[in-house]
Amino acid sequence: MKSKILVVDDELDFLESVRRGLITSGFKDVHTHSDPLSVANLISNGSVFDVALIDITMPGMDGIELLQLIKNTLPRTECIMITALDEARLAVECLKRGAYDYLVKPVSKEELILSTKHAIERKRLLDILDIDKKLALPKLNNPQAFSPIITHNERMIRILKIAELHAADDAPILITGETGTGKELLAHAVHAASLRSNQRFTPINMDALTGSLFDAEFFGHTKGAFTGAERDRAGYLETTHRGTLFLDEIGNLPPELQGKLLRVLQDGEFIKIGTSKPRKVDVRIIAATNKDLDEMMAKDLFRKDLYYRLSGGWLQLPPLRDRIDDLPLLVNSFLKEFGAAGGGSIEESVVDLLMAYDYPGNIRELKSLVKSAVNLSQGEPINLGCLPPHVQRKIAGSNKNSQIPRTAVPTLASVEKAHILKVYRMENNNKAVSARILGIGISTLRRKLQQYNIK
Repeated sequence: MKSKILVVDDELDFLESVRRGLITSGFKDVHTHSDPLSVANLISNGSVFDVALIDITMPGMDGIELLQLIKNTLPRTECIMITALDEARLAVECLKRGAYDYLVKPVSKEELILSTKHAIERKRLLDILDIDKKLALPKLNNPQAFSPIITHNERMIRILKIAELHAADDAPILITGETGTGKELLAHAVHAASLRSNQRFTPINMDALTGSLFDAEFFGHTKGAFTGAERDRAGYLETTHRGTLFLDEIGNLPPELQGKLLRVLQDGEFIKIGTSKPRKVDVRIIAATNKDLDEMMAKDLFRKDLYYRLSGGWLQLPPLRDRIDDLPLLVNSFLKEFGAAGGGSIEESVVDLLMAYDYPGNIRELKSLVKSAVNLSQGEPINLGCLPPHVQRKIAGSNKNSQIPRTAVPTLASVEKAHILKVYRMENNNKAVSARILGIGISTLRRKLQQYNIK
C-alpha cells in the first residue's frame, strides 16, 4: 500500500518488529524513529504522514505531547497510540486529543495491521469528502496512470482524484455510468495507480459467462473434470492472482451465478471444477455496469449482499453531454489516432456543431464518428458532409432554437464540396461515374475538382 506510515517508539526491538510486520503486510513506505524530539522537528519542517503509530511513554517528549503536535500541524494524519499500560483513563485522554485508536503491548501482528488499515480507510474517506468541499481542483499524485483519460472538466478531475484515493486500497470498486463513458478505461487507470500495477489486469464481460461456462472460465478445471478435459486449466481467478479482475456488465450476471461470485469476495477462495479443495486467491475486484442496480435489487434481480461487497468504493462516470467541454480535446485526440502521419484536421464550425449533439453512445460513439469522418474526408479537413446523416439531422433539429452562433452554420458551398468529394472518393476517383451519380456534367465535375485543387 502506498500510504506513508510513521512509527515512533524508544524500544528498538519493538520498533523493528512493527516495521517488519507492516512491510511484510504490504506497507512499503514505513518510517521508524526512536527519538520523539527528532520527529517533532520533522513535522514542524513540513514532513507529512498518513498514519502515525506513537508510543506513549518516551524520554524527552511523551506520546501524548507528540500526538497533540501532530494533530495541530497535520489534522488529517490518523494517530494510533501504543502503550504498555492498559488504563481506561489514558485511552480516553488519547481519544479526546484526536487519536484514532489505542493499542496495548504486546501488540499482535493481526491487531497492528487491522488497526492501521482501518486508520488508512478513515483518512481515505475523509479525503474523498474533502474533494467536493474544496473550490480548488485536486491534483493527482500519479497523473501518468490516468493520462489515457482525456479531460479538463472539473467534475471529471474530481472523479479521477477519488479514483486515485480508492486505488491505494484493495477494497472492491463499483463503476457506474451509461454505455460508452469509459468505465473500463477508468478501471485500468485505477489498476495502474495501485500497488498491483505490475501484475495482470483481466477484463471479463460477465454478460458472456452463463451456466457451466461461468465455472469453467472463472474457476478453471482439473484434468478429467469432464469429457475432453485433457489437462488442468487455470480460470480467470487463478491467472489474475495478485492482480486486478475487471468485471464488466456485472448487472447482466444471472442471479444464480451471483452467489458464486459473492463467495470469492467474502472468503477470498474458490473451488476448481473436478476437485473439492478450496484454493486461496488474492485479487482486486473492480466491477462496472450501466444498469440501475437499485432498481434491480428492488426486483430481486441483483443480490443486495453482492452489491454491498462490490461497492467498497463507488465511482459514477458522467455522460459526454454533461462534460461537453471535453469534446474538442477528445476530437483532437481521435484525429491524431486515426489521421494520417501528420494527424487529421476538422473545420472549427463542425466542432461547434458537434457540441450540440447529445451522444447517446457517449465517448465510444464520438470516437466511431471521428474515425468514420476521417475516412470520408480523404486527407481534407473534416466538414459537415463527413458526418453521418442521423447526426446531421439531429444537429439541424437542435439548431432551430439553440445558442450555436450563426458563424458555426456551414455554407452551401462547403456542404456541396463535401458531398462531391465524398462521392468522388467512394467511386475511386472515377469522374464519369461520379458525375452520373451526382447528376452533373463531367465538365462541371472537372471544374469543381479544379477549384478544390483535386486532380
